[in-house]
Formats: sequence, structure tokens, C-alpha cells
Amino acid sequence: MSDHPPVRVLIVDDDALVRAGLTMMLAGNDLVRVVGEAADGAEVPDAIRRYAPDVVLMDIRMPGVDGLTATERLRRERGGPEVIVLTTFDTDEYVLRALRAGAGGFLLKDTPPPDIVRAIQLVAAGEAMLSPTVTRRLLTHVADADLAGRQARARALLDRLTDREREVALGIGQGRSNAEIGAELFMSVATVKAHVSRLLTKLELSNRVQIALVAHDSGLV
Repeated sequence: MSDHPPVRVLIVDDDALVRAGLTMMLAGNDLVRVVGEAADGAEVPDAIRRYAPDVVLMDIRMPGVDGLTATERLRRERGGPEVIVLTTFDTDEYVLRALRAGAGGFLLKDTPPPDIVRAIQLVAAGEAMLSPTVTRRLLTHVADADLAGRQARARALLDRLTDREREVALGIGQGRSNAEIGAELFMSVATVKAHVSRLLTKLELSNRVQIALVAHDSGLV
């Protein structure tokens, strides 16, 4: 039994079978608890108020309000839950845009249950659910004509940082956890967390995934 209360999860997907499957897979695990479901992005605001989840598993493609729009709206609200987008990856071209909008990570719909639980825990704790390999695949998968402009904007943001803050930002961009960054830079985890908080403030971002994207946009990772 976990010493911590389970992470409260809301599942948003227009496919009832997907919702049922995810709920069954996560049932009985004392680390997470599915507290509610929604069938469309339009239902998310009411579901958030009703169920008070810590993390939302958000499908991208839904017939009404899609997951991208719902994520953008949700992450504009202060104090809202974290979002993990659900995707089939090979067909979804909007995943990177969802991450830029503030989603804390993504999962493939066929991800094994233990990995889903781990991802939910990581995102609930403020960590990113992005490995370096996956980030590279995403960045090459999604077409973006404004590469030079993004790089210039990203480097301008990084110029606001101290050398140590920049090192932490690039570590996040490489998919490293706070503990791994601390070990590499000879800092405690608490110090790394303090740097991350300052990065979010200085760069005017909402989570570490967006820091990772800035690091990649800069071309320095």
C-alpha cells in the first residue's frame, strides 16, 4: 500500500471502449484512481469541477472539442490539473502542439499499464513524461515551417538565464529527471527543483515539458 494518496485521474476519450479499458487497467492499483470520465473536450471544464482530478488523460481526436483545444483551455487556468495526451503517434500531427500548450507528456494508447501508472505519477509530481528518443521523434515528426523563427525565440529566452539555469534547462531538454540533473551538476534535488521553479518564472512557462521544448527549439540539445 502506498504512503501517499492515489493520484486522481480523469479519462477523456470519445471511445467508450478506450475509457472502459483504461479504467479496468488502472483499477485495483493503489497509486492511481480513476475518478471520472468525459467523452469530449467540451465536457472537460464541468468534469474538472465535479471530479477534481490531479491528472487528465486526454485523447487528441474527438468529434466535438478536440483534445488540443481542451488542453489549451485547461492549461490557461491557474491551479488546474496536469494533462497527459493520449495518441496513436503515427497519425496524430498535433501532439507537439498539445505539449507546447502545456500538456505534461503523452502516452501511446497501447502503453502497458505499469508504464501508464508511472507516467501519471511523474506528471502529477511535476516531472516530464518525455524521453530523449521520444522527444526527437516528435520534433522530427511534426512539420514546422518556422524553424529559424522558433530557434531565434528559444535562444532569446535562454539568454535570460544564468549559466547554471541554462545547464538545468538543457538537462531537462535531454529528458533527464531532477535527480539525474543534480548528479551531473553536483547539486541536490532540492536545488534543482528551485532552479526549475525559477526557469518557469523567467521563461513564463507552465511546466518542464515546455522548458524541454524551448531547449530543443534552441538547437542546443
